[in-house]
Parts: sequence; structure tokens; C-alpha cells
Amino acid sequence: MRPWVSVSRRFRCAAAIVAAFPAVVAAQASNPLAQTTGQQPLVVRGGWLFTATSDTVVRNQGILIVSGRLVAVNRAIAPAEMAGARVVDLRDDEYILPGFFDVHAHYNMTLGANGLRSDEYTYNPLIFLANGVTSTFPAGEYDPDGMMAARKRIDAGEQIGPRIYNSGPYFGTARRGWNPNATQADIYRDVDEWAAKGARAFKAKGIAPQHLRWLVERAHLHGLTVTAHLESGFRNSTNARDAILMGIDRVEHILGGDQLDPNKPAYPSWDLVDTSSKQFKDIVQLFIARHVMFDPTITAPVYFSQLQEGFDYWVDERKFFTPEVQAWVKAKPARHVIASWDSLYWAMRRTTKALYDAGGTLTLGTDNPSTGEFLAGFSAHRELHTLVQIGIPAAAALKIATINGARALGVSDKLGTIETGKLADLFVVGGNPLADIKNTRKVHLVVKSGYVYDPKALLAQAEGKIGASPPKP
Repeated sequence: MRPWVSVSRRFRCAAAIVAAFPAVVAAQASNPLAQTTGQQPLVVRGGWLFTATSDTVVRNQGILIVSGRLVAVNRAIAPAEMAGARVVDLRDDEYILPGFFDVHAHYNMTLGANGLRSDEYTYNPLIFLANGVTSTFPAGEYDPDGMMAARKRIDAGEQIGPRIYNSGPYFGTARRGWNPNATQADIYRDVDEWAAKGARAFKAKGIAPQHLRWLVERAHLHGLTVTAHLESGFRNSTNARDAILMGIDRVEHILGGDQLDPNKPAYPSWDLVDTSSKQFKDIVQLFIARHVMFDPTITAPVYFSQLQEGFDYWVDERKFFTPEVQAWVKAKPARHVIASWDSLYWAMRRTTKALYDAGGTLTLGTDNPSTGEFLAGFSAHRELHTLVQIGIPAAAALKIATINGARALGVSDKLGTIETGKLADLFVVGGNPLADIKNTRKVHLVVKSGYVYDPKALLAQAEGKIGASPPKP
């Protein structure tokens, strides 16, 4: 039994974990990822609570969850309310946080010498959830139909994983088979089709200005948002300045603006960005004036170059890949310094902090299409750590990872904070994250929609599996 449950209540928490893991029930052995059991009320007592509605932690008097919803937060739970409930008693060094949002949560990976990316939605969802990442936006899908089917299985309780807010296929040259001559009617039809299928927002990458304008127009007609990986304007690409004026909702990676030379690619120029310049201040103010969110993905360049602080393994992520993938990783050339990626990392750090200081709104995204070394679920904690490293207070960084992500996906009325009436997505960590943000890595327990999960059991189901052909339904 886990040490965070009091002796008198251990059997109740054990029941909650069994309910979340039908793999331990013989009747469900044929589908170890299914979750088909009913749901009892859940009471979480003790420990400390960070609700993301303030910048402090408070002692947790009690949380009551009924049918996946937070019925009571931080108050004593009456005996009558506890009748039939599962009860989890936390230690004094355990802290409750809202579930994290990764709004650039690539499920796709490049695992092999052929260099082709593909979406891994069988075991990767377990990794996200085990890390307290309860909501994900894939930010472009290579297999959008497969991703949509995975989301439906998770929503139906047939597979364990985080909430997936499907992005559908990329809009732009990042999509295999993209038509660079697409008409307005083509773009509208494409948006209509994926909106009808259940896409919750769209991602553009390598998109021409006119195509982006049509995408934003049509997405907004459906009440959906658009984010984009943008460029300088070079070779019919789109600068973030123009995208914002078109009405885009979010921007990824770099802020863009007039500091970029439209006759050159964006990213080499961004390495030299001057945050004190008028051009930089102008684009920052445009973000703020138009209420456009920015997803910095600061750690993304590190995957291509030398490792930076925070990229240690607290769990060896390589063990979740198949032996064949592990052997392929070992056979690759040793990691070496790539100056352009290193300089981009440091440029992203200083520009993100400058936007934050000016009052801009940030979200957390990992942008980690794994190549067999790191997994995005774990890297949510690396990105969070980096936000604190650049000078953002820990409480603000936690809000970036929670309520800001919920706002970005239009679900802040349901998720993103621990408040009465919201859906019960939260996780418990060992140690105060306001004192040391790396304590978010010590995940002891995860709750999604009121179901309790043991992160170690989730990870055990994925060990040695990623990179294998998915099991047949």
C-alpha cells in the first residue's frame, strides 16, 4: 500500500485504484486499458491545496467529489456525506494541484531510421496521465482519424488517458499531401469537416497568409480557435503580426513582428532578438491589445541539442520504449551541441520573460515529438521548471499550466482550478511546489473526472511498449 493513505482508510483507496485498473480484474484481462466500473463518491482529506485561484497554498480540510464533480472544496466533510465514499487521507507533506494542461502535446513520435512521424495514442496517454497532465491539445495530428478514435475511447471509458481536445490535421505544409493551391472553398470545407468530426481547435504550420485568414474565419464561425507555428513572411509564410491582425487566438514558439526580416527565415533571426527594441515592444503590445495567448515551448529546442538544466531523468523514460527502439537510440550518434538550437533556446527564454513582464498571457506546451529519449508527459514538468528558471514566480507558472490552458481551450468554466462545481481533475505531489517547482515531478496520485489513478501502475502498463504495433481492437 502507498504511504499517503492512512491505515484506517487504505482499503477504500485500494478500491479506487482497482476501479481505475480493470487489468487487475480477471474479467477485464482481455482489455487492460478499459475502465468500465461504476464510480463512488471520493473524499480527499489532509495535505495542502493549491487551487490556482490564488498564489498560495492552504491546508486542505476536505474535498468531496461526486459523479466526477467537485461538490465541496476545502471544508470539513460531514459524516453523512462520506457514507459509501472512498476516502484518501494525505500526509502533511503532500500537495493537491489542478490537473495540468499541455496545449502543445504531441502524441506523434519519430521512432526509427526512416524518420517518419506517427501518432502513438495507445500507451502515450498513460504517460501523460501519470504525470498529472489531465488535458491535452495535440497541436496538429498526423493520424487525425486515429487520434479522434482514441479520444472517443477515452471519453467512453474504454481506454485510460487524459482528456484530448482534438486538433485534427495540420493546416499548411506540415500536413502530408497539403494542397498549396487550396481555395477558400477548400479551406472552408476542410474546417467544416473536422469541426463536424469533433475537432476542438486547429493548428496551422507552414501556412500562407490567405489560407490562414480563411482558416481563422471559418473556425470562428464554428466557435473554435486557431493557433499556429508562424514564420517571418519569407516565401509566402505568415508573420505573427499579420496573423494577430487576422484574428488568430494563439501563437506558438516565437512572437514574430517587424524584428524579423521578411526576406529570411524566422528562426535564425529570432536568435538575435533584441527585447529592448521598439519592434519587439510593438509585437508584445499587439499580443496584449488583441488578447492573443502565447505558447512558448521554451524547452523544445533542447531536444535537438545539448541538454540543459532540468533535463535529468527522475524516471528513466527510455524504458517505456520497446527493446528495438531502445537499441536504435543507443546506436544513434552521441548528442552534440548545435549552436543554432542552443541560441534559440536562450532567445525563447528571454523573450518569454519579457512578454510575461509586460502582462502577456502564457500557456504551457511541450512540443516534444519523441525520438526515444524523452516523453512529453514528463516534459510538462521540464517546461514548468524552465518557466520558473526564467523568473516567473512558481504560483504564476502553475496557473500557466492549469487555468491558462483551460482558458486557451475554452473550458475554464469546467476545468483549470479546484473550485466547487468544476470537474474533478487534480493530482497530488510530494512536497510544496511553491518552494521547489520540481516537486511537481513527484506525482503520488492522479484524479481525472473523479477516478483515482496510481501513477506507478499507469507507467507500469506502458513500460517497454511504445514503438510496438498497437494491439488489434
